[in-house]
Amino acid sequence: MMNKVPCFLCAFVYVTALLAEPAITVYNENFGVVRESISLDLKKGLSHVSYNGVTAQLEPESVILRDPSGGVALRVTEQSYRGDPIDQQRLLQMFEGQTIDFYKSVDGKEVVLQGKIIRAPSVVTTMNQYGQRQQRTLEPIIEVDGRLLAQLPGIPLFPSLGDDSVLQPTLAWQLFSNQDAKVDAQLSYLTNGMSWKSDYNLVLPQQGDAVTLTGWVSIENNTGKTFEDAKIKLIAGDVNKVEPPQLARREKVYAMAMADSAVAPQVEEKKFDEFHMYALPLATTLRDRETKQVEFVRAEGVQTNKLFVYEGSTGRYLGGRNMNEGYGQNSRPDVAIYRELENRDENGLGMPLPAGRMRFYRMDDDGQLEFTGENTIDHTPKNETIRVYLGNAFDIVGERTRMNFYKHPSQNLIRETFEVEIRNRSEATVAVQVVEHLYRWSNWEIQKPSHKFDKTDSQTIEFLLTVKPDGIQKVSYTVEYTW
Repeated sequence: MMNKVPCFLCAFVYVTALLAEPAITVYNENFGVVRESISLDLKKGLSHVSYNGVTAQLEPESVILRDPSGGVALRVTEQSYRGDPIDQQRLLQMFEGQTIDFYKSVDGKEVVLQGKIIRAPSVVTTMNQYGQRQQRTLEPIIEVDGRLLAQLPGIPLFPSLGDDSVLQPTLAWQLFSNQDAKVDAQLSYLTNGMSWKSDYNLVLPQQGDAVTLTGWVSIENNTGKTFEDAKIKLIAGDVNKVEPPQLARREKVYAMAMADSAVAPQVEEKKFDEFHMYALPLATTLRDRETKQVEFVRAEGVQTNKLFVYEGSTGRYLGGRNMNEGYGQNSRPDVAIYRELENRDENGLGMPLPAGRMRFYRMDDDGQLEFTGENTIDHTPKNETIRVYLGNAFDIVGERTRMNFYKHPSQNLIRETFEVEIRNRSEATVAVQVVEHLYRWSNWEIQKPSHKFDKTDSQTIEFLLTVKPDGIQKVSYTVEYTW
């Protein structure tokens, strides 16, 4: 049973944020955690507190208000969140059914008309026959001199509002304290409308394969709030979310976001739980609807390797025995270009790299950088290899041909022979990795291969061919399937 507190013990407190820097932890999945310090001057008993410095996309059930020093036992007996700050549409809705003044200019003269708001403007969401959401806007209807207008007759002049209206998203609490106390409380909450991504620019010299790598993070703020001089952390990793998303992510997200550490002179990376955290070196102002970019990694002389890969068959094993004679026989001429690099200390890197887009540039002989391709990478731990597909080679062509096919009339046996030809029309010697997929059945044997091959998985083999300038190389093999 709750104890009733006499009303003479109630107090109204107006809250302001302290000058201390706010702290933000941003996640890839369009949400973040905000931590701010607010000053509370509490009286013994109940205090009614309002704070209007929160975001427009705050998740109310995620709010935590606490005394980090533990000196005062704060108890939140009630909390409300007003995320609908006053604007013209909201005011028209509030005065629906009432008569207000409208201002307009006619022939240079100021005219004030009276109109009754029959219907305020609004957006209506409905479901169509396919279960899809549809939105339509309802125009205002104003009665002026007994006639209905489907638009505003002028600029609305609203009467003064009471204290119940808010101009910014506002949190309001009813707090109980067993003593008079001044508290520098910490406010933490989850908010949508924040996201970040990483981008990598890799510059190759005019000759050679050693790149200069620069990594940038781009942070987007669409929360409806500007954060002045904020300390920002970024979390890289796939934070699991299930329905409802606000509840599923809370425990692990708060455990990571509430951990604070000193800001280092450069981006500080560390493992945190099963993810990786990046703390930006300096406090920065993140304005609403702003994208902020910060360099977080730079490495010189990172060795890369160019790979040419020919995969002539695009078929895929779908289970069962593939008895159709024409299965997997499509041949394409494109030879893919890949860049590969080792994420190791000895290669100038050796740090966990968050998922993002890698762009490659090559220095031309006129001193200008030219774009040579891009692709995305996944979260890549230290000591792993990154392989990026950059397009198809212009001067290298592949052709795959089935030379023989035999199916035994009584035994469970299929035998077929393939020949792969690589034609190099460039002026340099190239090494091409020929990838062959054995899709018919899981039990197979390679016979009479013309070149040495590597088995990379249960149904894939690879040949490595070296082709001289304007040269041609062929590889052939026979595969026998039994079941």
